[in-house]
Amino acid sequence: MTQTLPLTYIDSLSELERFCEHLRGAEWLAIDTEFLREKTYYPKFCLMQIASESQAACVDPLTLKSLDPLAEILFDPSVMKVFHSGRQDLEIFYHFWNRLPAPIFDTQIAAPLIGMSEQISYAGLVAELLGVNLGKSHTRTDWSLRPLSEAQIKYAADDVIYLAAAYQKLRDQLQALDRLSWPEEDFSALLNLSLYVNVPDQAWQRLTGTHQLRNQQLSVLQALAAWREKTAQEQDIPRNWLVKDEVLFDLSRLQPKTSEELKRIRGLDERMLKRYGETLCKLIREALQRSPQPLDLKIRSPRKTPEQEALLDVLSAVVRLRAAQNSLNPSVVAGRKDLEQFLEEPDRSPLLQGWRKEMVGDELIAVLRGELQLAITDGRLQVKHYV
Repeated sequence: MTQTLPLTYIDSLSELERFCEHLRGAEWLAIDTEFLREKTYYPKFCLMQIASESQAACVDPLTLKSLDPLAEILFDPSVMKVFHSGRQDLEIFYHFWNRLPAPIFDTQIAAPLIGMSEQISYAGLVAELLGVNLGKSHTRTDWSLRPLSEAQIKYAADDVIYLAAAYQKLRDQLQALDRLSWPEEDFSALLNLSLYVNVPDQAWQRLTGTHQLRNQQLSVLQALAAWREKTAQEQDIPRNWLVKDEVLFDLSRLQPKTSEELKRIRGLDERMLKRYGETLCKLIREALQRSPQPLDLKIRSPRKTPEQEALLDVLSAVVRLRAAQNSLNPSVVAGRKDLEQFLEEPDRSPLLQGWRKEMVGDELIAVLRGELQLAITDGRLQVKHYV
């Protein structure tokens, strides 16, 4: 199933304005971006691909001095913006325009709701919905280099040309199943600004192994991680170009307070020591004089009794039955950890919200109350009212 749409490469303001005029009135737009971040802290925005029902374009943000005509359409609340696994694309939006588009539709999130696999790739989505096997000839392209070849432009445009067709088919199937509203909460969650803002004082929370540090060691790690994050942001360089994670932990444990002591730490080159040595020592000395931010240690639940495990098995059986009746993978409805949360923290459980509550959540509550039970009739497992 070959998809063909008129394709334009846009690197001038006049072309962009003409394209935007054609887009006016569109109900939805399929969007993808190409970016690099190997040598920067923030993603470097290299290309934006856009497709409507009737045309497609690759817009060059490296050449264009302004994308204002496009922003007017991208941030129009009457236009649905369609992505596949869109979190990184949304990060581009946030850092380029300092806001996020709404509403959005993410085909990777929606696909499991018609029985497709979780976390399905774009190529997998297109193959399953459209019967098209996409090539991988330009997956390692450096999208910051100009000029782009016709083959590169076509390859990039396919990411939205087929996305547009897949979205329409996926949307229609969801609508036929009366499930079009099901993924809306997950779409809204992607528009939480906190996903795209890295606060330096919270940078230590993303590090693995913090629970192994004692009080003063943790205080030092928090100070150094905050400094690294802030400096990387200001210089727009990868944080590990400044100090690698393992070196942060070594500094936190050994706590060098002078330049001579700092030189004994492996992983700090001469250039780094010359430029930041005094700063690091000062941060360490100051951190040792204050208490650390507390660790958010999750209390490990005691080992479950055989009765508790059996109860989870019963609830899991109900989930599997209802998922099968709705042609869904059970994990899309609820996994084992979801059921544990349902028992321990029902107020926070997704099983008591939205479509999951309607499909299975209310039944699980009835099972716990003894109002429903599992029974075998003619060799088949069923959920029945307790007699």
